[in-house]
Amino acid sequence: MITAKETKVLLGEANPWALMPNHIHLYHREILSAEEADGMGIRASSILWERIDVGGQVLPHYHDVAEIIHITVGKVKLLCNDEWKSYKAGDTFHVPAGVIHSVANDDEQPTEQISIFLPAEQETAPPNTFFNTKLVEDIYSMKLK
Repeated sequence: MITAKETKVLLGEANPWALMPNHIHLYHREILSAEEADGMGIRASSILWERIDVGGQVLPHYHDVAEIIHITVGKVKLLCNDEWKSYKAGDTFHVPAGVIHSVANDDEQPTEQISIFLPAEQETAPPNTFFNTKLVEDIYSMKLK
């Protein structure tokens, strides 16, 4: 488990693609687990980098967390509000907890997406705010030539 006081780097070669069970030609790399999120003091269930091979599909499903899906490579079809629609790299889907959804490869190459799974908080949860950034002394800056 990582702590909130250290930066962790997950190298790609140390995080190989793994077949996701119960779906068709769906592979993932877990970028952040729930345990790692706990160690950082943040609320997240998982962050996945997913690849859907040609002919593949995340089968229709729902879960108890909200999901943000950002398509990074290729064209997909999304089952959204009981209807299939086409989307492409750069598009982002916000799927509330409990909503049936599915993503299918609609391309001649594998597609990729980042899926962020966030707890669906009760109405009593504190409101979210945009993050604050504090600049530090210039001693850490890289001088680009």
